[in-house]
Amino acid sequence: MNGVVLPGNSTVRHVRLEVPEPGPGQVLLAMKASSICGSDIRAIYREHLGHGPEAYQGVVAGHEPSGQVVAVGPDCRRLAPGDRVAVYHIAGCGVCDECRSGYLIGCTSVSRAAYGWQRDGGHAEYLLAEERTCLPLPDSLSYLDGALVSCGFGTAYEALLRLAVSGRDRLLVTGLGPVGLAAAMLGRALGAGPIIGTDVSAERLALARRLGLVDHAVEAADDAEEMIADLTGGQGCEATVDCSGSAAARILALRSTRTWGRCAFVGEGGRVTLDVSQELIHRQITLHGSWVTSLRHMSELLANLVRWDLRPDVTVTDRFALADAGAAYQLADSGTAGKVAIVFD
Repeated sequence: MNGVVLPGNSTVRHVRLEVPEPGPGQVLLAMKASSICGSDIRAIYREHLGHGPEAYQGVVAGHEPSGQVVAVGPDCRRLAPGDRVAVYHIAGCGVCDECRSGYLIGCTSVSRAAYGWQRDGGHAEYLLAEERTCLPLPDSLSYLDGALVSCGFGTAYEALLRLAVSGRDRLLVTGLGPVGLAAAMLGRALGAGPIIGTDVSAERLALARRLGLVDHAVEAADDAEEMIADLTGGQGCEATVDCSGSAAARILALRSTRTWGRCAFVGEGGRVTLDVSQELIHRQITLHGSWVTSLRHMSELLANLVRWDLRPDVTVTDRFALADAGAAYQLADSGTAGKVAIVFD
């Protein structure tokens, strides 16, 4: 089979591999969609930055896979050939507290392996997956929808749940990349409004407007904080979430959070310096760090997307064949597109 690995230095390398056979508790998936995450760009594509859970081990890339079961190994109990699935992108040990609560992302066992980081991921024609990491994909959702839920939409949903976002809240999203677009879409479904989004990219601001995901798209310029204050009557937003990882955007999110409000940091990487007393303590702000989601919440999100009649794949601006993965990664690295995905059919 054909596959793609990421050597670093902003390059893509195509490889030929044997099609794997599923062992006990494993399934073989024919890949249908495998989208590109900002974490892939930040920590693998440009250069191999990660350690521990982010250490890239030269495997087939792609941690946002969705596909169809074509074979099952011994001891599989839920899935059969023909089933459509989205894949939770970490296989944990299964017995630690984090795994048993569904947060495989938090597993610290040496056996923990993320698809596309420590074990082969979705940028190949077939993927060997643990059955326990596969969630049934509802018929009304596309394979691209499933791939997006595997990481980006799941991550956004988890942050909104941490913030307990509801119709009582105005919502600010700093960073309108794929995760920010997801946060805006899901925030509206949860009842929040108005929704304000910021970004440095004119293209991403225009995309958020065109998709109707934000009520106000604000350029992340020097006057952004003042503009957000004007839009909220000087109060700020009850709920804010930074999806950019930018220090400036994180500070903007905090300063635009209403007194007694809630803020979540989702965007990875970087550092931020803040006046703790003025930005947090004196304004009674609750600040959350939120990392990916749980199996239960991912399953819940798939069901809610059907109930809300939402399609994550509307945020995909560009689709590429596996043979064109180099162009796909180059575009994703530009920071101007919406979601970029590799599709197989």
